[in-house]
Amino acid sequence: MTILKVTSEAEASGLTAEIYDADRRSLGYVPSHTKAMSLNPESFLAWESLTQAISSSLGLRWYELVTLAAAQAIGSTHCRLAHGKKALTIIPEEHLCAIAWDFHDADLPEAEVAMMDYAVKLSTDAEAMTDNDTQRLRDVGFTDREIADITLTAAARNFFSRALLALNVELDVPEGMSVQLKTALLAPLPPLLESHG
Repeated sequence: MTILKVTSEAEASGLTAEIYDADRRSLGYVPSHTKAMSLNPESFLAWESLTQAISSSLGLRWYELVTLAAAQAIGSTHCRLAHGKKALTIIPEEHLCAIAWDFHDADLPEAEVAMMDYAVKLSTDAEAMTDNDTQRLRDVGFTDREIADITLTAAARNFFSRALLALNVELDVPEGMSVQLKTALLAPLPPLLESHG
């Protein structure tokens, strides 16, 4: 649990109160990660604006798949659980479990596997990336704008997930998540993925 003193819901005012209210409306509660990152509410709102700009351009399915791959590569259980819950609105639970365990073996189109591989490499070995990594995305049909958005999605996830890990933010498990999905989302990166690409 973080040693930082976050603003309680009862004490929240101004921008922080607005942020908390938005989470209560959309999620039904205010997650620990929102409280921690709202210590700088202006930055939190800028983050929300950035992710909205990226996801609306890339599309929700691809945004969530890239986010899940990057979060798993980083070891961010916070973001895996939160985005696993969000992905349930667009991906059936059984398929999402398979993706969470190993997206190479989840009957995804080649293009989606390629973008998730790219997110893993960006999150684990970015300094080794070359034009070959970008070319693979182009070869499976992504436009330059989509390649930029995939990159921004993974890089943005690194920013947020690593901040939560560094601050030792308490982990929230979303309500209503099945044991099967929770177990799959909390699984570490498979060895095949760690050595891929």
